[in-house]
Amino acid sequence: MNEYIGIDIGGTKISVIRGDAAGNILEKKKFATKTKDETLKEIFEGVSELMNEHVTSIGVSCGGPLNSKTGVILGPPNLPGWDEVPITDMLTETFGIPAYLKNDADACAVAEWKFGAGKGTENMIFLTFGTGIGAGLILNGRLYEGSTGMAGETGHLRLFETGHIGHGKAGSFEGYVSGGGIAQYGKGTAKELGKRAAEGDPEALALWNEIGENLGKLLAILIDLFNPEAIVIGSIYARAGEYMKAGMEAVIEKEALPGNVKACRILPAGLGEKIGDIAALSVAMHTK
Repeated sequence: MNEYIGIDIGGTKISVIRGDAAGNILEKKKFATKTKDETLKEIFEGVSELMNEHVTSIGVSCGGPLNSKTGVILGPPNLPGWDEVPITDMLTETFGIPAYLKNDADACAVAEWKFGAGKGTENMIFLTFGTGIGAGLILNGRLYEGSTGMAGETGHLRLFETGHIGHGKAGSFEGYVSGGGIAQYGKGTAKELGKRAAEGDPEALALWNEIGENLGKLLAILIDLFNPEAIVIGSIYARAGEYMKAGMEAVIEKEALPGNVKACRILPAGLGEKIGDIAALSVAMHTK
């Protein structure tokens, strides 16, 4: 059976994974993100250690901006100094097998579509809901990336004329519906608010409801724009969705077309803590 190597590049940690076509993780190395040169050195050492004769390709999952068509990382804000890094060419030249690059939202979308909560759908949207918020789009049974692999930048859409800052824009959805955005409400981090809500704290519950309403505004746009069968939401929603659900659903019912709402399920991500690893392996599989 073919095997694959996936590389999940994050601002604080890096994972290098060897896995198979069924999404099974066979071996993994994990280390902290350091400077660009130090991190690239560790990535290539990790790939060398996991490489065997069964590995047919390498996949890289990384936050944008990047160009998935050319395989170049273009200076993500959480990776200082990573400007114009031709990561796929570097990997192919070193290891002699194809390498592919996708932004992390797209990679997670494919992973949830093939192996997680979106399995069996033809039209599905995956929303990251961590430090930021972005979307991966599965349309008509294949990943839609746009002309440079940057389709689905939902966090950059404007919710209010001004206000919280996210994705470099005041009033953006990311400034209200993300880990970084939640902190800007001034009531604590998402983790702290989740703990308080679980204890029944009225202020925390009211704030989660407001966050849910803002999330609902974004989902209503996506539901009417793409008419998906499912929207799968990761990270914070997977952990605290119960506190957002009522506010979110009320806004969706009000804003989106009834037929589109009826056709679409809103689901928490199904892969849990494995999603980043399986996402990187999914890139290596080069699923279209």
